[in-house]
Amino acid sequence: MTRVRTTQTPDGRRLEVSTVLSAPAADAWDAIVDTRRWQEWSPIVLGVETTDRRIRTGTTGRVRLPGVWVPFRITSCTDRRWTWRVSGIPAAAHRVDDLRDGRCRIAFELPIHQSGYAPISLRSLERLEALLESEETGRER
Repeated sequence: MTRVRTTQTPDGRRLEVSTVLSAPAADAWDAIVDTRRWQEWSPIVLGVETTDRRIRTGTTGRVRLPGVWVPFRITSCTDRRWTWRVSGIPAAAHRVDDLRDGRCRIAFELPIHQSGYAPISLRSLERLEALLESEETGRER
């Protein structure tokens, strides 16, 4: 179930784009904090250079978007939620909620002024779902 709604977050009022997946929360978290995997699920990340493969608070680097490299800094990474600044501007927070029974919710919390990014977030969630389902199927064999 995918949904888009306005909600209050630790960073204030945000547009939350989320989906529930039939995947363990730990697997989803691993996929979104591993910078080598960002290109697999983000439709606009074409490359990543960073100080840490797995992000943590303080990780810095740059991402290649269509036509440009932009710097980023991870501002927080705790409790299966991370936030960052891209080119010095607060960007989407990424969160994974454990729903038990092998399911989780992945949510992107967009600053209201970045609501135009919602379609890209929805596509990212679709790609994450396909990626995680593929990995789960591979483990079952």
